[in-house]
Amino acid sequence: MSKVVSPGKIAASLSEYWSPRIIARVDDACVKVAKVNGVLGWHRHLDEDEMFFVLDGSLHIDLEDGSSVDLAAGDLHVVPKGVRHNPRADNDCLLVLVERESTLHTGDVVNEFTRSLDEQRRPIEDA
Repeated sequence: MSKVVSPGKIAASLSEYWSPRIIARVDDACVKVAKVNGVLGWHRHLDEDEMFFVLDGSLHIDLEDGSSVDLAAGDLHVVPKGVRHNPRADNDCLLVLVERESTLHTGDVVNEFTRSLDEQRRPIEDA
């Protein structure tokens, strides 16, 4: 049986912004948590959808067609594969992300926030 985890506590304990950490696996998907603040940057995932679930705070996502999505605690949004998007949090925001293990953190862009899969797998101190 798998270990019981608290996504909110783990996300709150993270010291780096925009640096997701894997906390569980469900079949071929990874459940990740992140603490975000500021702007991640425009990117897209060509072959995977990206799911954002806000645990605490709020998240704004600009989309390539000029529209945007505003998420509050408890809200969930899926950015379809291939859609350029730019997430932003004006204050600390805690997220759960569900995506394939093969999903590149910042999609088709490499920037200062890009984290490898090995970095996302780093052990998390008990939260």
